This record gives sequence, structure tokens and C-alpha cells, in this order.
Amino acid sequence: MCRFVAEIVIDGAAGSFDKCYTYAIPDSLLSEAKAGCRVTVPFGKGNIKKQGMILSVFKEEITPKTKEVLSVTDSDPILNGEMLKMCKWLKSQVFCTHFDAIHAMLPAGLNYRLTDYYSTNQEFCSVALLNESERQIFEFLATTGEQPLKKLEQLFDNASDILNALYEKQAVTKNQVPIRRMQDITRRWVRINTDNNEILKLTARQQEIFDIVDAAGSVSVKELQYFTGVSASVINSLEKKGLLISFEKQEFRLPHINTQKICREEIVLTAEQQTAFDGLLALARSQSGETALLYGVTGSGKTKVFLKLVDEVSARGEGVIIMVPEIALTPQMIKIFSERYGSKIAVFHSAMSLGQRMDEYNRIRQGKALIAIGTRSAVFAPFSKLGLIIIDEEQEHTYKSEKSPRFHARDLARFRAGYHKCLLCLASATPSVESYSAALSGKYKLFTLKERYGKAELPDVHLVDMKKELSDGNSSDISRELALRIDDALSNDKQAIILLNRRGHNTYVSCSNCGWVASCENCSISMTYHSANKRLMCHYCNASHTVPQKCPECDGEFFHFSGSGTQKLEDELKTIFPKARILRLDADSTATKDSYSNYLSAFANGEYDIMIGTQMVAKGLDFPNVTVVGVIGADRALYSDDYRGFERTFSLLTQVVGRAGRAENSGVAIIQTNDTDNNIISLAQQQDYAAFFNEEIANRKLMIFPPFCDICMIYVQSFDVGIANDTINQVFVNIKQAVANEYSDIKLIILGPAPASVPKLNNKYRYRIIIKVRNSARFRDMIRAATDVKLKKDTYIGVDINPENII
Repeated sequence: MCRFVAEIVIDGAAGSFDKCYTYAIPDSLLSEAKAGCRVTVPFGKGNIKKQGMILSVFKEEITPKTKEVLSVTDSDPILNGEMLKMCKWLKSQVFCTHFDAIHAMLPAGLNYRLTDYYSTNQEFCSVALLNESERQIFEFLATTGEQPLKKLEQLFDNASDILNALYEKQAVTKNQVPIRRMQDITRRWVRINTDNNEILKLTARQQEIFDIVDAAGSVSVKELQYFTGVSASVINSLEKKGLLISFEKQEFRLPHINTQKICREEIVLTAEQQTAFDGLLALARSQSGETALLYGVTGSGKTKVFLKLVDEVSARGEGVIIMVPEIALTPQMIKIFSERYGSKIAVFHSAMSLGQRMDEYNRIRQGKALIAIGTRSAVFAPFSKLGLIIIDEEQEHTYKSEKSPRFHARDLARFRAGYHKCLLCLASATPSVESYSAALSGKYKLFTLKERYGKAELPDVHLVDMKKELSDGNSSDISRELALRIDDALSNDKQAIILLNRRGHNTYVSCSNCGWVASCENCSISMTYHSANKRLMCHYCNASHTVPQKCPECDGEFFHFSGSGTQKLEDELKTIFPKARILRLDADSTATKDSYSNYLSAFANGEYDIMIGTQMVAKGLDFPNVTVVGVIGADRALYSDDYRGFERTFSLLTQVVGRAGRAENSGVAIIQTNDTDNNIISLAQQQDYAAFFNEEIANRKLMIFPPFCDICMIYVQSFDVGIANDTINQVFVNIKQAVANEYSDIKLIILGPAPASVPKLNNKYRYRIIIKVRNSARFRDMIRAATDVKLKKDTYIGVDINPENII
């Protein structure tokens, strides 16, 4: 029998079960069951209700065993054709499930969960056999009707266990209903009923309301009451007379953006900027799906080029996505773009409420916003027609997702640019080695801005040898030269930014007698002392406890507090500059909603003199009054076991130095280091990206690292160290056998298996295999087969292609 069927993927399916299943569509659901809609279906031998997503609908022959779709959740498709293709692409590329990809694409508020509802079984006749607690719940359901499990748990002790017993006795029935996490906000509006021509006698107040609605076309009841002072009964009476019709209209929870004062001043570009703009605009108009790299020194005015491009693309009614790497950068970018485009912009980042994220997503779907600005999640902005994607500070590691699906926003942006045949513009003062190499090879188009915009000049950069500072009697984290420069800036009503890429007060606490170090009991890492709460804290699992009174090893009573974090630096600066207003910007001080935006606005308005912080203060921020930048512990990242250590150090130093002297005021940057002879630090001092790239690309080629290969990391986690070790070794054996037989054509280098650099996190033991290889569909098939092993309880295998952090 030939019927319409749906190709459906199932929420919660993993491994070999994560595939497409065919379900017949009942005639009653034919008009509703469309590709991109969520459905409820029976799954498995027990026909358990599961949520699914329709990927396609077609006709084919079915058998008596073919199961049917039970219900359709969405009235309209929530994923369009592009997003459905993206779902399959993510599944094939980054070792995730179909629903991992779907959940990533949708704002959390739009996701549904199947919720248990209970009601009495009308055919149950053995109430007398129920015990007291069972009878109480049964009689409550008989009186009130179907109720959700959550409500029953609030009203009755042990409700879940009692309901399971009632269900086994067939006293109650259970129904699973899809419930959305966040609902739309709607408001009641009224309009004139144009179909009613009857002439009715109205009171003066009723006539006033009727005339206002007639003039306005439609108006919200709340506003009508506010401006006229009438009660709801007056409006209701007009509706009862058939003169007004009421309806619900969706309202949007907008983030804090300017929608009033729109200023579209003409942007004047320098000759260098104009050349870059002309080239980028030509690519945007070519509809070839090109990728371009805009490489410009700090302060070169890349944002002005962006604005001109957005003017052109948005004028054609096409969507624009602009991504920034940190939440800290979104307020500044939002301010710039909202002042120019008003409510045409939508905002995406994790600090927004679920309701705001859902509403911004819907505003784009409904065509009310043309420009999406945000962090990594903005890449999923649901434009039906995209004209431009911009990734600012494209080298930043935050563009790579650290949880499934482990995608890089740059790769997804290239997918979307190819689908829409639009321009993808990558931009940075310190491009990633991979992107700059692609630009030099011709894979990307390269545009360069070598000069700062206007009268601004690159700051003078000085290196300070902290070993010499210590030998001269200065044990502070602030060198004498940096202190003098800050003092000079404050005397001239200027501001300073200090970077220390480590939060907390002291990085570790040890016993002065036996050397015992306070370590996290859940993780194989030392704990950091935080002076704000006077506690030891783990920056991996967030465990915390007080400093012990005595050493647990030797009963010693004296402890040594070593290393420096932003809290200690703040204390030192307060001692040196007691009158200075100091702002600390790190993950501890910006934990609340909108704190980034509020603090940065306060600093921009001159409410603080010195801003200290972690890497979030290093990039993209533009404060014209900042004339001094200091870097504490510049060489710390050089000695990590990550092959990107040199690149990240150079990028961080170059970016933070670029925060100084961005207007007409000259700037100075002080880099404090214990290794003044280090070539990477010297190149950062000279702001010489080309020289750095030439040195780094030679090292990458010699050691076989990207872009000369891809990196695949396979990792295993388990609460049992033996199980974790056995599992990773089984995967290793599977890979060796595959390469020796079916996949002998794949050339690779395997490092490991070995414990991860942090062997235990959250009480889970971690082992890894690192593979250097050229990523291909065939290689990914081999890895899927090799990692398809039977897992014991609480054991997890993950695969990450080109991870940003090899830990």
C-alpha cells in the first residue's frame, strides 16, 4: 500500500540508533506533517512516546508493521530547508546526533520536552484495594482530571513512586504531552468590526473609545486604558455589541538596544579602507559564496568597513550576521549598530534570558530584524535570505563549541555562505594561522589595512624584565615603570587597562612545612584562593571550601599563598593608587545578567580610572581615553602543552596593546615578562604579525600541525579509572586494525593513548588519543566504527575534530 510517510529522527537516540526512521502519516495529519515540524511517535518495542523531527515527506509502499505518527507539535515548520540540510551536515562532520544539532539551532525557549500527565482509568473498579496514599492521589485525579507529574509531586509525598504503583495496577493512565520551555508573550488588541453596519446608541465613553480605535486601526487594550482611563468593562461592552473585535498579538522581550535615536551619518573611509570596501562589496554582489579575510592592525577602522557593507546588503532586504567572540564585546557592537539601524538588529548571546533569545529568534523568522549580532550562537540566525556574514576577531577559541555538537562557527558560516551564495568576511588584527595561510594561498580573498584610522598611532611598547625588578627589591606584580605610567595617566585624567589572564587571588596554597598543596578532591588540579569570599575554589568544577586551619599531612599551621590573580592585583593597585577608582572585570565580577554591559559603559563614561581583567579586556574594546596598557605575566601561556601556545600569546599581547592610544592621545604599553629575550614576545612588542606568521608556519610544517593536517582527539571519561583506561585502549586497538585492513589508504600519526593533561575532572578519569590526519568522510567513517564499542555504565566516548583546547 502506497502512503505518505515521513523520514523522522528521534530525540535521545544515540550511536547506531541515531538514524532516520520511516513513519506513516495518518490522513488526519497530512496537512500538518511537514518537513521541519516536530512530532510525537511510538518508538522501540515498547512503543514509548518519543519526540521526533520530520526531515522529509514522500510517498512509498508501507508494510503492516510501519508505525504511524501520533501527533504534530508545531503548527508551522521551525526548521527550513537550509537548517534541515545543516542538521545532516553537522551529524556527518562533528560526531553529534541529529537532535544535538537541532537543539543547537533552536533557542532553548523553543525546545519542547515530553511531560508526563496522569488521569484515572475509567475502567478501574478496584479502588478498595488501594492503600491510603494511593487512594488519595486516585481520588484527587478523579475530582480534578488529568494533572502533570510536576504538580502531583508538589502536592503529595513520594508521588512518583505512588503513581508508578497505580500505573502498574492500571488504576491510572499516563500520557506524555510536549510542553515548550518558554511561551510567547501576547497582549490583547482590538480593532473595528468592519462587517457590522448596525447603528447602535453608545455612551459618551463608548463613543470616545470607538473613535480612537477607528482612527488608529488597531490598538492594545493596555494602551487604550492607559491613555483614556477607561476600565476594561467599557471595551468589553463594545466587543459584546459586535463593534470591536479583540485578538492576541505577540510582543517581543527586547534586550537593551536603542530603537529611538537612529543616526545614519555618511561614513567617510580612508583610501585604504575604501579599497578594502570596494573589493568586499564586489564579492558580496558576485553571489559566489566567497570567503574573504580583512586583516587590519588594531584601530585600523575595520568596523567602519563593516558598517558600509551592512548598509549595502541590508538595503537589498538581505540578512546580515555579525559575530563577536566574547559577550563583553556585544554591548559596544550593539551600541554602534543600534544607533544606525535601530530595531532592525537582533541580539544573540548566552547572558540573555530564555524569553529574550526566543523572541529575537522569532523577530528574524518574521522578517522584523535584518541584522543579527552576537556570539557563536548568532550563526544560527534563521534568515531566509542571507547577504553577508562577518566574524570579527576570527582567531578566537570561543568560536568553537566545547559541547556537542562541537562545531566551529567559521565552518558553519562557510556552509551558510555557500548555501546562500553570500560573502563570509573574517576579520582580525591577528588572524589564525590557518586563515592567514588560506588567504595567502588564494583559498580566501585577502584585504589589508596597515594604518590606524584618523590621527591615532600604534602605541609605544616597552618590555620590563621582572627578574630584574625582583633583584632590585620590587616583589610587587606592578613594575616600577608601569606604576609611573599609570600615575602619569591618572594625573592627566586618562585611563589605564591592566591584563592578568588569571582570576582569583592566589593560584595555589601550600604548607610551609611539608609542601602539601591544596588540591580539588574532584579534579587533579590545585585550588585557587579567592579573597572576595576567603575560600579555596576549583575553576573546573566550582567546588569550594575554607582554607584549613592545619595541614592535613603534617598538622603544620603555616601556609604559603603563591601566584597572583586579578583579585590580588586589584588589592595591590588600591595600595599604590588609593584614590583611583578601580574596576575588576573577570568571570567572578561579571556573573550577573547585564554586568558586562553596565561595567563597560561605566568605564567608557569615565566612572573608573583603571580596569583590570582577564582576556575579556584584551580584544575589540575601544576606549579613546585609555593611554596606558599593562600586561602582567606575559609569558605564562608560552609554556602550555598546546601547539597553539605561541599563537595565542602573540595574539593576546598584540590585541591588548592595541587598546592604548586609539584616539588622538598617544599611548604606551608595558609588557612585563620573565623572558625578555623570547622571540614571540619581541614580535608582539614590534606588532609584526607577518614575521610571527612566517616563523610559526615554518614550525607547524616541521612538526606537522594545522594547517598541514587536521587534529582528531578521541577521549574517554569514566568514574572508574580502570574502565576509562580499558576503553581507550580498545578504541586504539580498533583503529590499528582498521588502518591495517579496510582503511589502509588513510595516512595518520597517532599520539597515545594517554591520560589527559588534567587526568581527572568532576571525579571522572579522562584518557585521550590524538590523531594527526587529513579530515575526510572516509576517515570519519573509520573513527565512527572504531569508537562503536560497548560502554559500561557512566562511561562516555567523545570525538572532537580540530579541538581548540587539548586537555
